[in-house]
Amino acid sequence: MTSHLSRLTPDKVWIGVIPTLWWNDDFINIDIGIPYEQALSEMALAGYVGCGVGHKYPTDPAVLRPQLELRNLRISEPWVSTYFTIKAMKQQTLANVDKQLDFLEAMEGGSDDPRRADLVVSEFGGAVNPLPVALFPNCPEFSGEQWKHLIEGLHLAGEKAKARNRRLCYHPHLGTGVMKTEAIHRLMDETDPTLVHMLLDTAHQAAAGVDPLALAKAYAPRIKHVHLKDIRADVVKTIHEKGLSFQQGIEAGIFTVPGNGSISTFPQILDTLAAADFAGWICVEAEQDPAKADPLEYALMGRAYIRQLLGW
Repeated sequence: MTSHLSRLTPDKVWIGVIPTLWWNDDFINIDIGIPYEQALSEMALAGYVGCGVGHKYPTDPAVLRPQLELRNLRISEPWVSTYFTIKAMKQQTLANVDKQLDFLEAMEGGSDDPRRADLVVSEFGGAVNPLPVALFPNCPEFSGEQWKHLIEGLHLAGEKAKARNRRLCYHPHLGTGVMKTEAIHRLMDETDPTLVHMLLDTAHQAAAGVDPLALAKAYAPRIKHVHLKDIRADVVKTIHEKGLSFQQGIEAGIFTVPGNGSISTFPQILDTLAAADFAGWICVEAEQDPAKADPLEYALMGRAYIRQLLGW
């Protein structure tokens, strides 16, 4: 079989990392006190060129931007939790979209660096992942009316992003109404491909029982952002058997960096994206307890795995 991986070159593909290796941004008690400056330095040391936004980062771009530039790092994405499927949250959600787009302009304004950030969103209306409840049995299922509001809201948010020359990338997430295969297909089928792109998170999809390779093959032209993350299948099984929450699953080690878990199709996934001329951010992620998994060690491990696959 002919490999297309050579098309994934450093001039159009940027390897970033998500700061959940150093602390957790959903459950702030999963933290051993690593300051953001140390995390940024370790990201650069491990060979990454960008990163997601963590809750420990300064919110003032005038403070954060110099810290990133000092280490030749860029922001790969800010996160926006959308709440289009629940009452009285549409305008607040869209206001947060505007706020994050303004933040990105302040972070990147005046720069001709091609490594532009994408806007990453996920619908958290009714989501159970933040709650201390069994993760998989309580995943919400949207009504027809909720789907209507979600699609309309994402189109409005996508228009805002497009007007700023940004790509809105939807992240199917564990514990949400767009977690299962059928829901992901419905979202892709009912949204405008020029306004709503896909973020492929290999671990969230695999843990939910969705084949990330099949998803890549189905939507490769719409995948504009990647979270490359692995799962430990035995922990996924335990979550099902014991009715663990998302937080308990993270603490038990459901996630790890690519190449260190149970997903065996990373080469084929990247090859599929390469064949579709993917260009953008590929970010290593591993929502792990830093007390159990040394962040720098795992950051280096994830970067080494990508280097092994891509040759750089």
